[in-house]
Amino acid sequence: MRRAFRVLSAFIAALAVLLEALTVSAVGTGTPLPLTPDEANYVSTHKSVKIGYVQDRTPVSFTDDSGEFAGISRYIFDYVSELCGIEFEYVPLPAGDVTYDYLLGEGLDLVSSVEYNKENLNARGILISAPYLSSQKVVVARDGLNFSYDANLTIAISTGSQTLRKVLGAAYPNFSLVDYPSTAACFDAVNSGEADLMIQNQYVAEYWLAKPIYEKLKVIPVLGLEDQLCFSAVVAFGGGDGTSEEDGRTLINILNKAIGAMTEDEVGIFTIQGIMDNQYRFNVSDFMYRYRYAVTGLAITLFIILILMFLLIRLYIRYSENKADAKVRSGFLSSMSHEIRTPLNGLIGLNHLMAQNIGDESRLKNYLRQSDVTANYLLSLMNDMLDMSNLQTGNLTLKSEPVDLELVLGTVGSIAENAMSEKNITYIEERKLTAPYVLGDSIRIQQILLNLLDNARKFTPAGGSVTLSVEQETKMDGKILTTAVVADNGRGMSEDFQKHIFETFAQELDTVSKGNQGTGLGLPISRRLAKLMDGELNFVSQKGEGSTFVFTFTAQMTEPPKKDKPELRPVSNIKRTRVLVAEDNELNGEIILELLREDGFEADLAEDGKKALEMFSKSKKGTYGVILMDLLMPKMDGFEAAKAIRALKRPDAKTVRIFACTANSSDEDRRKAKASGMDDFITKPVDVDKLLEKIGE
Repeated sequence: MRRAFRVLSAFIAALAVLLEALTVSAVGTGTPLPLTPDEANYVSTHKSVKIGYVQDRTPVSFTDDSGEFAGISRYIFDYVSELCGIEFEYVPLPAGDVTYDYLLGEGLDLVSSVEYNKENLNARGILISAPYLSSQKVVVARDGLNFSYDANLTIAISTGSQTLRKVLGAAYPNFSLVDYPSTAACFDAVNSGEADLMIQNQYVAEYWLAKPIYEKLKVIPVLGLEDQLCFSAVVAFGGGDGTSEEDGRTLINILNKAIGAMTEDEVGIFTIQGIMDNQYRFNVSDFMYRYRYAVTGLAITLFIILILMFLLIRLYIRYSENKADAKVRSGFLSSMSHEIRTPLNGLIGLNHLMAQNIGDESRLKNYLRQSDVTANYLLSLMNDMLDMSNLQTGNLTLKSEPVDLELVLGTVGSIAENAMSEKNITYIEERKLTAPYVLGDSIRIQQILLNLLDNARKFTPAGGSVTLSVEQETKMDGKILTTAVVADNGRGMSEDFQKHIFETFAQELDTVSKGNQGTGLGLPISRRLAKLMDGELNFVSQKGEGSTFVFTFTAQMTEPPKKDKPELRPVSNIKRTRVLVAEDNELNGEIILELLREDGFEADLAEDGKKALEMFSKSKKGTYGVILMDLLMPKMDGFEAAKAIRALKRPDAKTVRIFACTANSSDEDRRKAKASGMDDFITKPVDVDKLLEKIGE
């Protein structure tokens, strides 16, 4: 890739040298213009004229980084100046609509980039020259727009292009023309959907569309209109201060002779050189935009690291209270430091590599994939640390509700089988359930089983096998003892490591070195959860032969849960309705909107709960099928907003699906969300696939 880039760079450099040589030979030997006595007198008495130029139409006319006038027009103007024998002083025009009085007050002799058309030819106060540059006008619109001359479309018009407004207004009365202060504002309006399209010079459109932020815009060559640019002399009619009409006409006549003296080849060379010298250059901001999800992921990862550091201190204090031995405390800190520093070093290294290879897309994609894996590992570590912290402080409570063990085992088996097949491991499952419905916490049962199965997968080589056997028996007190056995024929564990397996962050070194990275918290968490379920987690293992883990829990048998009559919801219409996103963090909100739109949903953003309530209240019935509700927001939090929406006297207030979308995932938050009328819970950082799956259910 780099070699190809170097070859391309060398080719462009050689072409630039060739163009420079052609420019010298083709345009450096202009012959004197055949001037009349009045024109010659003007030249001798006006050694310099002031030209106002448009600043934001790269590569035609703009101000470069050094504050100088640049672009295709600059090359042409310098040559015209040489042919005329008149020095041009270039003055930038302000953004927006520039009035005749402003031009006269600034003492400008000429204005550049004026459109050559009948209206300007007949305008009072200006005299225009012959065109010095011709290209095409093109339509710029979002990809997928169905353009029609009869459609009621909104057109973004730069306030400096009022002639275009008059032409379009007369030719296409169905179009709604909206003024914007600059070219950039027009592109932004079309890009955001605020306007349907804009009309722009072909060269300018091609430059701006090279920006990654406008990746969804495209050129529609439907107009067939020429874009001819000329000079305009600013004259003072009626005897006011400024250039007289006579001097203005003389200046225009001189310019026309110079423009006529330029050949098409010369103009072509200036055009190519202006485009090549001012190609859009990919910068750091563009990288941040193109890879915005990955960059946001990295930012979230750093946030997770801060939380991990907080939890580290909290866990250390708790650990210190229970373990007075300095050696144990030192080992804990060493393990914790290793678990955070290793992926953090990886992220820092990947960030450096991305900065070094910003132009190599294939490498960037690979680095971003690696950073995604690392970020997910850190998220897993944070979740495990939260569980361990809550278990140690006694803040984690288990639910007691009907659990369908057949459903739990089906879910676990499906996940495990897919993971095993990727590693060519045979997965076997055996069930003997006498009481498929018990009271318990299905999420925590599933967590333990998946933890054990994932460990078995990690330490079983390709070609091996993993078996999950589940059976039940009735105890003397009538409760059900469920026993789940996970057995593998993998690496097994050394006798020394078996003594420490349930210690926090315990990992056997020879397995970690072979890429079987884990947090070292899964088994300690699983054992503590098993004890809360009035059960146990034990194991037997033989180095080189495999391991067997036995998880038991005791629960009260129960009847299958009664299925409530389902509420009538417009599920089939969700794809055709809009999603309302209530999110006070602007960056998070924009990311969620973009994710939804890329998957075909229409979506709107409310910056707080009060705004979400207002938008839903003012919307037509059935507009919104789903609301994603952050919980902690200013003015009105998510709980209050959900209650208020459910209380509205309109049918869709009862059927719209409201999902809590928040970083707060405690049991208390879940209970409050359900009590406020929310349907489900989506935790941040958002798992995109799960988010879209829940919305599309």
